[in-house]
Amino acid sequence: MNVSLILIILLVGAFTTYIAGDKFASKVALFFSLAALGCSIVVLNHYNLGENISLINQWITKPNVSFALKADGLSLAMLLLTTALTPIIIFSSFGNDYKNAKAFYALILFMAFAMAGTFLAADGLLYYIFWELSLIPIYFIALIWGNGDAEERKKAVVKFFIYTLAGSLFMLVAFVYLYQKAGSFLIEDLYKINLSAAEQLWIFLAFFLAYAIKIPLIPFHTWQAKVYQKAPTVGTMLLSGIMLKMGLYSVIRWQLPLAPLAAKEYMFIFIAIGIAGVIYGSIVALRQKDLKKLLAYSSLAHVGLIAAGTYTLTLDGLNGAVLQMIAHGFVVVGLFFVAEIIFRRYETRVIAEMGGIRAQSPKFTSMFLILVLASVALPSTFNFVGEFTVLYSLSQINIWFAILGGTTIILGAYYMLKMFQYAMLGETNSKLFADVTANEGITLVLIIAVLFFFGLYPKPIVDLITPSLQEILTQINRIN
Repeated sequence: MNVSLILIILLVGAFTTYIAGDKFASKVALFFSLAALGCSIVVLNHYNLGENISLINQWITKPNVSFALKADGLSLAMLLLTTALTPIIIFSSFGNDYKNAKAFYALILFMAFAMAGTFLAADGLLYYIFWELSLIPIYFIALIWGNGDAEERKKAVVKFFIYTLAGSLFMLVAFVYLYQKAGSFLIEDLYKINLSAAEQLWIFLAFFLAYAIKIPLIPFHTWQAKVYQKAPTVGTMLLSGIMLKMGLYSVIRWQLPLAPLAAKEYMFIFIAIGIAGVIYGSIVALRQKDLKKLLAYSSLAHVGLIAAGTYTLTLDGLNGAVLQMIAHGFVVVGLFFVAEIIFRRYETRVIAEMGGIRAQSPKFTSMFLILVLASVALPSTFNFVGEFTVLYSLSQINIWFAILGGTTIILGAYYMLKMFQYAMLGETNSKLFADVTANEGITLVLIIAVLFFFGLYPKPIVDLITPSLQEILTQINRIN
């Protein structure tokens, strides 16, 4: 099975969407995104049958760069997350009118192409190219179709672009250094390099800077809340649902195996940074009056816990982190879509200006409540599986890490339920809140179905990712 077909579908889809014109752009984009999802499922079936899903072709002779793609269980899980969320995000946007819609939807598909390439790349330079390409579409999506004051939006988006680009340059320098040691950018060749402890520390820090900004981890998070708030909801969904997972995935795929000595030596520091993000994000979320900013800081808290799980260097920690990445992707897209539905009717994101929605739309209220409970890891939801596994892995390292990390559940339950109370309950609002449309209902039901299905039966994903994570742990432990 040629895995590059998925990238071709998304890239051709981007161009076709643009050519189709504004009238048909959304439908054409949805078609190609569903085609990419279907192709991903076919690749998964081939992988489950034991087929080697890889492609390696010489691309550049000097330096030695290959167009190398490889789909193992870990990359397939992230690829499926990307190709499953992309059509949901596109479909959710059908209730909005966008100027120059052909460019808007073409950029969404191009971004999906770049993110899928990042998850599949098995050559360091190719991976870096896809990593950087993903910045371009989200920059224009947020800048052109964002909301609020144009000058503030421009400042927020430019800050995000410069931060992430600058951090990525350190990663590029690290790849160049590794290339000089290996004579190749292929990941299998880079894994074979024996670096000294000092070399590994610098490589580890170079990758960390790129990933900490993208995830983001504190204190590299300062771009996040403003961009999430100013970007159109589709852009926020792409950023929070998929793009930040590129950083978390890359920690597992690239950073830890390439610098295992540094990862082990400074494990406690980087777990502590992740836990600090949990506490900081939760406390700041408590004080937010804007719904999108509250969800942004809530996301910061959740990804801090995921990052802490990855740095435990245990199978439980890595398993829990990947499960939580996928669960977080679906629940955060659902929550931001809820914020968009409310904005469509009330034209506000200020929580104090909402209230009384339950009396007018009980169906919407029920679906919103389910998403809120999923976000705080209610048992039987997907988030519970990932968070419990991560907290268990943290307890094996130090019980205090688990206790402090658990604040994401306690504080999260408080600020999310408090937000739900003010936004949805109380006396009937004087503004009319029309019940959910078919488009909105289908989108929310699909997300909720995924959260419950894998919350009750996570085995397919666990079976998919565990062999790949065991191989990565073997690589990490090859040097004691």
